[in-house]
Amino acid sequence: MLTHVGTQEIKTERLLLRRFKPEDAKTMFETWANDERVTRFLTWEPHGTLDVTEYIIDLWIKDYEKESNYQWAIEFDGKLIGSIGCVETNERDECGEIGYCIGHDYWGKGIMSEAAKAVIDFLFREVKLHRIEILHATQNPASGKVAQKCGLTYEGTKREHFKSASGEFLDIAMYSILRSEWESNR
Repeated sequence: MLTHVGTQEIKTERLLLRRFKPEDAKTMFETWANDERVTRFLTWEPHGTLDVTEYIIDLWIKDYEKESNYQWAIEFDGKLIGSIGCVETNERDECGEIGYCIGHDYWGKGIMSEAAKAVIDFLFREVKLHRIEILHATQNPASGKVAQKCGLTYEGTKREHFKSASGEFLDIAMYSILRSEWESNR
């Protein structure tokens, strides 16, 4: 049985993972939400206007009322640079899927791996998940590297499983880590 505690602040060596605030909209829009390089393999298109970003953040803030909601803003050097969350939770099977975005200027610096490790630790330790998954488009191998750095195991590829916002059908690689594996690597 899962123990939901809601989105709580997490600090790592370089990062602060926190709840979104209304004043984050402009930075989110400028840093990643309107960037085609960031959204290319996602379900949503780049935000065309700041209003779209404000609307999304408003939804996320309202969702914080649910203890089963896990959506973090990622701060690096005091600046909002991305987001990470448990985008899907299966209560019956006690598993969750992590999804993330980060501004292009921050790619390749180990930031997302650091954030994902912290979220994985939180979800196993606090929420008591049994299994955590990360799925990514095979055309985005950097996302697979994040999963590997976090100790997840490649399980296979679902062929043309995902339709991107641009209408392209993409192969999706699946990685996972079990609670027992996480515990043995601590």
